[in-house]
Amino acid sequence: MSDSISFDRGIFTLSLDLELIWGTLDLFGPAKFARACRIEREVVIDRLLDLLTEFEVPATWCILGHLFLDKCSPQHAELARPHHAWHPADWYVNDPGGTEETAPLFFGRSIVEKIRNCPVRQEIGSHSFSHVIFGDPGCSSEVAESELAECVRLAGEMGLELRSFAFPRNRVGHLTALRQYGFTVFRGPEPNWYESEKYPELVQRLGRLIDVLRVATPPVVMPRRDESGLWDIPGSAMYFPMHGRRRYLPVNWRTRRANKGLDAAARKRGIFHLWFHPTNLADETESMFAGLRDIFAHARNLRDRGRLDLLPLGKIVK
Repeated sequence: MSDSISFDRGIFTLSLDLELIWGTLDLFGPAKFARACRIEREVVIDRLLDLLTEFEVPATWCILGHLFLDKCSPQHAELARPHHAWHPADWYVNDPGGTEETAPLFFGRSIVEKIRNCPVRQEIGSHSFSHVIFGDPGCSSEVAESELAECVRLAGEMGLELRSFAFPRNRVGHLTALRQYGFTVFRGPEPNWYESEKYPELVQRLGRLIDVLRVATPPVVMPRRDESGLWDIPGSAMYFPMHGRRRYLPVNWRTRRANKGLDAAARKRGIFHLWFHPTNLADETESMFAGLRDIFAHARNLRDRGRLDLLPLGKIVK
């Protein structure tokens, strides 16, 4: 189902998946990315909020529900468990319990407070409660509803209303449940041919690499209302990190692509939707922030010339 929609100007929207260590627990356990997550928590988030304030960018922070907590008992026996094939152990086996002070990579109540107190109003959305993969068969409707109910409950205790959702690993699923719990918009996969699930991961990675190497203009997207009644605003491009082999790709390749996307959105009066995890900025932090500064400056310039609006996901469609 699609609704006809048009804009007077282009739109730049930025969505951030904030998950700390939870995003990789099922694949690597708590150790492999602990350093990057510590940098994310201690350095990146404050600097990112400062940069968003300087350039007046209202981002959508899709925050994992467990980060709304400042303490918990381990393993959350009250929540339904997924049964993902690659993770046969109990889903919460690595959850240490405790407090934000004793396990800072597992909790984030103080981070949520920082974000909502940012001088430039930020939108707070959801990224599930525990990084369950909604689009995988191992996530039942019971699990999805359990996760969403807990996210909505915890946000409500802080006086927050959740409207926007980013799926863990961009695996879309259980849209009817999202609608049931009050969500109105989600970030769908980038509309590139290689993002289709019919292609193996190797082909997908190769397709992404080729687009980066040729500094291809990212797709300009438009909202699409799906059969559940939710608005899908696909991603256009990720501001990808500088760890692993990607550290050999110059930062200005990232910024040139993003700025091409901004220009295309202004020209076509569509949406350039940039997204990333704040932990993406943990390696080569100075260079990565310099690249973001370039992107935000270009977006502000287009805005000041009346060619672009800067909006969070939840404000794009009513």
